[in-house]
Amino acid sequence: MAEISYIRAINEALREELRRDPLTFIMGLDVWVGAFGATGGLIDEFGADRVRNAPISEAGYAGAGVGAAMAGMRPIVEIEFASFFYCCMDQVCNQAAKLRYMSGGQANIPITFRAAYGATGQAAAQHSETVYAQFMSVPGIKIVTPSDPYDMKGLLKSAIRDDNPVIVFEHMGLGRLRGTVPDEDYVVPIGKGAVKREGKDITLVAIGLMVSKALAAAKALEQEGISVEVVDPRSLVPLDEEIILNSVGKTHKVIVVDEGHLRCGAAAEIAAVIADKGFDLLDAPVKRLTTPDIPIPFSPPLEKFVLPDEAKIIAAVKELVG
Repeated sequence: MAEISYIRAINEALREELRRDPLTFIMGLDVWVGAFGATGGLIDEFGADRVRNAPISEAGYAGAGVGAAMAGMRPIVEIEFASFFYCCMDQVCNQAAKLRYMSGGQANIPITFRAAYGATGQAAAQHSETVYAQFMSVPGIKIVTPSDPYDMKGLLKSAIRDDNPVIVFEHMGLGRLRGTVPDEDYVVPIGKGAVKREGKDITLVAIGLMVSKALAAAKALEQEGISVEVVDPRSLVPLDEEIILNSVGKTHKVIVVDEGHLRCGAAAEIAAVIADKGFDLLDAPVKRLTTPDIPIPFSPPLEKFVLPDEAKIIAAVKELVG
């Protein structure tokens, strides 16, 4: 086992998959230099044919990636900031997501989209948004949200090997988070969640960066006699409903913590699943702790004010537990 950073886990996964399968290649903005470090050094080993620097046209290179996937390649398309998905929604949602169905199963679309998301400090509204909820209602797309280096490497490798479109959302605030990963090849299955901390009084279902904040809050609440279970779905589509409902069945209270917006967000979908399939398990209403329905502010105090954090999680748990 080696201890590496979240960014290093991305780089290792990409490097290993490029070595494993010659049909795999990377395409996106700044992938030669590796704007966030994730693709750093890959151009030196694999060359410009397999590490392709794209122009500033998400519609253009996302569409090229879909075409390459239809032709038998395994493209990894980097959308530098998740908010830039709005520039290529047709290519992702109307083409990649539907072509296998529209072709009657004749065309596989083994394409992986990678995107940095989330607010990390004064990046302002167009570079700070959490957008995975916008894709959750699009049939044909899988969505993963790794929260630590182990899951990051394993889920990215699974995504690249999948014969369907997968979007891998990588929170920019996790880049320096360190954790242990196996030395040998491994994958984390898409659609399988994980209990990151056992507890008995209340469940926190947390997504991406919010897992770290939920774990910190749980540790602090333990000192006050409140036992918190933390569940990480890891994949939003498909969603591991069983692991969430099993936890709610144990604690009977649940808060869903997500950096995305409140209205029609990932937290809303998870809360609806719990209400629909686990209503009899609940001793209190399902609560959501999210970012309000406003653009992410540029101002540091305002940005901090709108984002969920450890203190807000602690307050929400105390209110629900009573």
